[in-house]
Amino acid sequence: MEGTMKGAWLPGNSTVVLKDVPIPKPGHGQVLVRTKSSTICGSDIRAIYREHTGKGVEGYQNVIAGHEPCGQVVEEGPGVKRFKKGSRVIVYHISGCGLCHDCRMGYMISCSSPLRSAYGWQRDGGMADYMLCDEKDLVLLPDSLSYTDGAQVACGFGTVYEAIMKVGVCGNDNVLVTGLGPVGLATAMLCRAMGAKKIIGIETSAYRIDLAKKLNLFDKVLVASDSNADEVKSFTNGFGVERAFDASASDKARQTAIRAARQWGKIAFVGEGNTVSFNPSPDIIHPQKTIYGSWVTSIWLMEDLVEQLVQWNVHPETLVTHRFPLSKASEAYYLMDKGNCGKVAVCFDEELK
Repeated sequence: MEGTMKGAWLPGNSTVVLKDVPIPKPGHGQVLVRTKSSTICGSDIRAIYREHTGKGVEGYQNVIAGHEPCGQVVEEGPGVKRFKKGSRVIVYHISGCGLCHDCRMGYMISCSSPLRSAYGWQRDGGMADYMLCDEKDLVLLPDSLSYTDGAQVACGFGTVYEAIMKVGVCGNDNVLVTGLGPVGLATAMLCRAMGAKKIIGIETSAYRIDLAKKLNLFDKVLVASDSNADEVKSFTNGFGVERAFDASASDKARQTAIRAARQWGKIAFVGEGNTVSFNPSPDIIHPQKTIYGSWVTSIWLMEDLVEQLVQWNVHPETLVTHRFPLSKASEAYYLMDKGNCGKVAVCFDEELK
């Protein structure tokens, strides 16, 4: 395919720059994807949009932004084996070497090779009309899921699903979610689909509390306070929750997640950054609790999640409150930065409707 396309760059000073660049040509094992929807992640805001905080090969390398893209294959390079022209695809946002131990397990997020590169960070991402993808990084998007559903699978819902698989959630479990941004809301959606008994949410933002209530994902939504652990225990007959997930990265919220979990409870941290302070003996050792760290997901578990979303009739695009065309990407990032929103998507073609 010949011609030029528009793409969005993030200089690091809370602005977006649009440029015209040539449409890339797929090489061996690659496909050209026509972007249909590309959602904005909180990590884009923290580590790229406001300022470039990453260092070395892990930092933003002045490429087209966007690591949550979904689209349709429009051109095949030589050697492509599965995804052909017309295939609807989700992009796993980390392109690993494919040969290290973690890559062989499907966890390209933890690839240990210097060849590892993330779409939108070290190689061109989805904030453009087209993007060049390695076929090995793609997951099939079923017809029953929209492109905006698919855009949230890898980084957002995939991150949550990985954590849920580690701690396990079923109909016997009360669940606590601290931090009700897009990842926290996704946690509630998936836990509800998996039959959780009661789901409790904690948040500081009035907008996000209101959104969580409107989406009807929680049995109880609490305003963040020092008494939250006691409130959660009161709501669960004095026991606390079997499973707790922190999506806030707040020290106090993480403490609440730990202390609101019942004896033998399991806690998963998925929110990035910051610290946590707790007392090992009374908080973890004596009540026999376990804390799990969970970072994104594997490509095989992502494929499993896609299958489950179809069976559960769960649509991630439910969390999208605002859609923008690429020409208004600056407005999209600004809104996501301010936080008075759910998920924000930059959409193309029919996904703008």
